[in-house]
Amino acid sequence: MSSTAQPSGRPRIFSGIQPTGSTHLGNYLGALKNWEALQDDHDAVYCIVDLHALTLPKEPGEVTRGTLDIAKMLLAVGIDPERSTLFVQSHVREHAELGWLMQTVTSFGELSRMTQFKDKSERSSKFVSSALFSYPALQAADILLYDTNVVPVGDDQRQHLELSRDAAIRFNSRYGDTFVVPEHRIPAAGARVMDLQHPENKMSKSIDSPQGTIGMLDEPKAIEKKFKRAVTDNDGEVRYDREAKPGVSNLLDILAGCTGEEPAELAKNYSQYGPLKADTAAAVLSVIEPIQQRLAEIDDADAAEILHRGADKAREVAVPVMERARNAIGLLP
Repeated sequence: MSSTAQPSGRPRIFSGIQPTGSTHLGNYLGALKNWEALQDDHDAVYCIVDLHALTLPKEPGEVTRGTLDIAKMLLAVGIDPERSTLFVQSHVREHAELGWLMQTVTSFGELSRMTQFKDKSERSSKFVSSALFSYPALQAADILLYDTNVVPVGDDQRQHLELSRDAAIRFNSRYGDTFVVPEHRIPAAGARVMDLQHPENKMSKSIDSPQGTIGMLDEPKAIEKKFKRAVTDNDGEVRYDREAKPGVSNLLDILAGCTGEEPAELAKNYSQYGPLKADTAAAVLSVIEPIQQRLAEIDDADAAEILHRGADKAREVAVPVMERARNAIGLLP
């Protein structure tokens, strides 16, 4: 089934986010800001993928708290349940059912080549679940369950989307035209945010570099201090060059992401690192503080109600697609 526009006339996009860790500036500029903008001209489906979070061991209740926290953050950054579908993966059981069917059209070799499994399993010193190995099949189901036209992902997720495309094509070849084959779209520029202390690494939820990560809940003074201490270099020249000047370029990327301007053009405004750091901190605060204010106005009960309504809305699409898949295979009704 080829990728075509939805009945609304707008292409449907699907994106998911795990309810783990604390949301940071890289998450916002790299994905969530784009999610908010995409609502205007897409049929947007946004899923909190709590089942994926279980691929690594979790304490009882940890995923519940994480789910509510990320839901409130999504609402605070501008995800509008009237303009998009926002829900929790486990609330739509068709995800798990289609996830199993996707395993039947995904090979062991394909899953073995997934770089994220290699990375995460090597970092884990204890239990490595089989779900960590097979979850890309569930990820394929997440996407295919909504007749998704476009998946906005960065290069680090391109491999997973290719697996989803291959699974859809293989299923369609075996059982007849069933799934829309999604297309990959790299998000808008200005979204590459690196660690302030280790600019060769992406900003991460990991606690390994707390001074290099800007949390969306950080206090203004803490944010200013982290930018003041951001790693640059010794030559004193402000120019945009990711290879030769990763620290300075990271500051320019962040400033560009907050202001909508081009990093190379912004570099022309500075001759010293101090003013660049100060202006970048101020630009980040101008973005983060309104989000923090909106977040404070959203309680758990409101977020939970929105998620349940979103699940009802998601099922309107997911149930017919799941039935289509069952009928194509020939499972007994």
